[in-house]
Amino acid sequence: MRLPRAIDAAVPPVLLAIDTATDTCSVALACGDRVRERAEAVGQKHSERILPMVEALLREAEMPLRGCAAIAFGSGPGAFTGLRIACGIAQGLAFGAGLPVVAVGNLEALALAASARTPAARRILAAIDARMQEAYWAVYAIDGAGLEEVSAPALASAAELAEICRRHGPDLVAGNALQSFPEVAAALACALAPDARASAATIATLAALKFAAGGAVPAERAAPVYVRDRVALTVDERRALAAGRQA
Repeated sequence: MRLPRAIDAAVPPVLLAIDTATDTCSVALACGDRVRERAEAVGQKHSERILPMVEALLREAEMPLRGCAAIAFGSGPGAFTGLRIACGIAQGLAFGAGLPVVAVGNLEALALAASARTPAARRILAAIDARMQEAYWAVYAIDGAGLEEVSAPALASAAELAEICRRHGPDLVAGNALQSFPEVAAALACALAPDARASAATIATLAALKFAAGGAVPAERAAPVYVRDRVALTVDERRALAAGRQA
């Protein structure tokens, strides 16, 4: 049986990671415990900026794309358009260079980023604003150098989120859902990290672990994780929400 490239070379594999799930566009290169990252607040211009950022990062590291072991991307949940961009770019780069792809969940990456800031936390609930008065959430437990998924990414209303937190009993709740739903944050008795964010750096770190565990797939099998199947409220739903806020 042929050994993986990382073992053949007896050096840590280099992974390129990209993330466009939010209004911040980021790219990172990970090799062992060293991670280089570039990040820009781009609004809706991810498709314009992502490839120039990749090119600049590779040039800075003096690393050809084919020198990478895999391409990783933030697979969601998050903004629909951003997830499609990340997946499409990762697939295109991987096809061109003959590389596999590693999909990394954005909530898992958020949990990893939060755990680095709160090392004592052993169970983390990651929650981000999904708009329409809802949040994407998932629960992870610290498992050695990585994370174990306790509850898979799902969608919940603001009213449900506080009960979900009570049910899972996290040491730490992280993500911008705490800023979007301050009434939820006020009801929690655990540590909070409302400004914790996933990025290409944390995605690259997790991708390296997944790659070592055989988690890379051919480019054509890469896919985003949307969770929600609707992207906007209906006209009547928007009116009802506005009326509720004014009441």
